[in-house]
Amino acid sequence: MAEDKNSRSGLWLGGLPWWQALICIVLVLLPVYVTKMKDGNPVMLAATTMTSVLGICFGFAVIFNEIGERVPIWNKYIGGGLLATFFGVALLRQFGLIPEAGLDAINSFISDDANFLELFIVMLIVGSVLSLERDILIRSFAGYIPAILGGLLAAAILGGITGAIFGIPFSDTLIKYTLPIMGGGNGAGAVPLSQIYEQVTGDAAANYYSFAIIVLTIANIFCIIASAALNALGEKVPTLTGDKKTLIRGAEELARDDQKVKTDNTDLAGALLLAFACFAVGELMSGKILPKIAGAPIHKYAYMIVFVVILAATGLIPARVRAGAKRLQSFFSGQLGIIIMVGMGADFNLAELFNAIAPKNIIMALMIVIGAIIGSAAVGYLVGFYPIDSAITAGLCMANRGGNGDLACLGAADRMDLIAYSQLSSRLGGGIVLIIAAFVFSFML
Repeated sequence: MAEDKNSRSGLWLGGLPWWQALICIVLVLLPVYVTKMKDGNPVMLAATTMTSVLGICFGFAVIFNEIGERVPIWNKYIGGGLLATFFGVALLRQFGLIPEAGLDAINSFISDDANFLELFIVMLIVGSVLSLERDILIRSFAGYIPAILGGLLAAAILGGITGAIFGIPFSDTLIKYTLPIMGGGNGAGAVPLSQIYEQVTGDAAANYYSFAIIVLTIANIFCIIASAALNALGEKVPTLTGDKKTLIRGAEELARDDQKVKTDNTDLAGALLLAFACFAVGELMSGKILPKIAGAPIHKYAYMIVFVVILAATGLIPARVRAGAKRLQSFFSGQLGIIIMVGMGADFNLAELFNAIAPKNIIMALMIVIGAIIGSAAVGYLVGFYPIDSAITAGLCMANRGGNGDLACLGAADRMDLIAYSQLSSRLGGGIVLIIAAFVFSFML
């Protein structure tokens, strides 16, 4: 009987038969642990080029992704392969099982010098926005700011109540807990908040930041776990969510009729060029033309999203190019997401999290995250959103550690297609919090 060349019989790992995959994994990881002499000193054999680092990332990713997808409970309720990759690499880093040179090479490629993470985010933003129908696109973005504000208000209320139980004044709860957690992340939230604090009080910014990053780190973990839990809730109660690609209730399919549009490699090239142009607009607006609005710095992603929304709403982009952008987004989110998780794990300090574990901080962070979920879900429902998807994007993506936290939450919730909204939370929502903080610090400190 002839072999069915389209079948995958037996165990496959990372797109290969298991034994071939294991050989490849050993080969790509071996140079990380083998040294050579250079100028009399031992150095890592693996090069720090894109080819070498991508191979290293794939090696770690295939292992942990397979474990995460197979372990019961974890695969359905905790976050599956993506979160297993994130925490698995973080554990290897914590126990020194990845050489420091290997960690530096991964971080340099993913988020520092080469910044592959930026390319990943850009491709997902352009593909997810251009795949939305015009009327639903306008409706969803118009209702998104109220959903963010609803989460922020509920987080402040629930945080204030919890703080009162611990004997913490409301002003301290707002300044030390709620604003850092709901500030849209570390670089866009905790860092500029500490600078505002220094300008208002004259005290060192580090004194504010050192505590802000502790509570934000705890909240980030709760956000990831809550994202997986909300995804599981959506599977149990389907009326609370949609197809994981849309916020608007009743819009069964936001994606344009991509399957009816035939695309070729030229369309993918056109989508790539368009994505790079949109990113360049964001850089120009944020870096030169209008870097601040009402005193708050506006991130290039926020400007980029606005520009892509305008292009999608006007209908200027040909259907073939939109379909090409959607294909690019699907490839990046589906096949390269685990690579990003390797980079995030290599940059995550578990010791920082363990040092932050104090009962009061844990409970305060948890209640603020719960408030963000309730407020964004409730207001989201009122403006016509699915409550679960609104809670994940407008709530949890405000309360996590920003860009990396967004990807971890969306990965845990299986909602990478909603990345444009999560970026609005981290960037635009974070800007709103900074404006609020400027007034709060002035009046309450």
